[in-house]
Amino acid sequence: MALQSVCQRIVHSQSFNRFIIVVILLAGALVGIETSDRMVAEHHDLLAALDKLVLGIFILEIVLKMIAFLPRPQDFFKDGWNLFDFLIVAFCLLPAGGGFGPVLRLFRLLRTLKLLTAVPKLQLLVTALLKSLPSMGYVTILLLLLFYIYGVAGVMFFGKNDPVHFGNLGSSLLSLFRVVTLEDWTDVMYIQIHGSDAYRGYNLSPQELASYPAAVPRAQPLLSVAFFVSFVLIGTMVMLNLVIGVIVNGMEDARIEAEVARIKAAQQELGATGGPSLRDQISVLSAQLADVNTAVKRLGKVVEKDADIDDRMQR
Repeated sequence: MALQSVCQRIVHSQSFNRFIIVVILLAGALVGIETSDRMVAEHHDLLAALDKLVLGIFILEIVLKMIAFLPRPQDFFKDGWNLFDFLIVAFCLLPAGGGFGPVLRLFRLLRTLKLLTAVPKLQLLVTALLKSLPSMGYVTILLLLLFYIYGVAGVMFFGKNDPVHFGNLGSSLLSLFRVVTLEDWTDVMYIQIHGSDAYRGYNLSPQELASYPAAVPRAQPLLSVAFFVSFVLIGTMVMLNLVIGVIVNGMEDARIEAEVARIKAAQQELGATGGPSLRDQISVLSAQLADVNTAVKRLGKVVEKDADIDDRMQR
């Protein structure tokens, strides 16, 4: 159909995609501007008109894409990214009045997520992250096991000296999280190196300190250095590299799947337009290759006959 062909050309054109990206950025800017009460009070009518214009463009985009799938517009929802787009626009159409007005208006912020569907590279990145989740689960289990071992060891080694950071398993795990984020982790280590009486790495009032068990100062320089340095190296360097490796593998898998999907879509489009299928193209190439082989054999025979004639003439 002519309408379907026109819509397909529109939604697949680079100009249309760039226009949608600009509209998405405008939608994000509008949400940010509306956080200012002064801007809303001064330009309420303009902001409301722009918001309606953006929503209308998004609705028109959905309609064009569904028309492009005629005579089966329901195939539009087979693509997860199209369904994601549709849900975002549907949420934006919900009424923003009543007691749930602020919550419903918050859905307008989701329109900026349409940028994920408009930029193929972002789609690839999100797909890679989703594919990495199963492997990330095993990395998380390994990280939790590391935290648990070091958390129990921290209570055993430093609980008496530093009950603020290692008085129990919960505070020990929280302190280790602080250490692995490299947020003033040396202060926690110095308390164990010099003892809580010689170095106090926290600013607590006497009343707050009274809520913790009484400290038994004990300096453990060698054990403290080995404990914290090994935890930082394993928790930050090794685990970070594992996470990066998992994500890189997921990106490679996602790239391969995207390339396969693109080839399949091209084959289906070629078949729908009446062009030769991949099997037909392979058959044609095979026939041409057979003709070339036959011509080469004939040429070889001619060369052999010429060589025989030359030998006879020389004799």
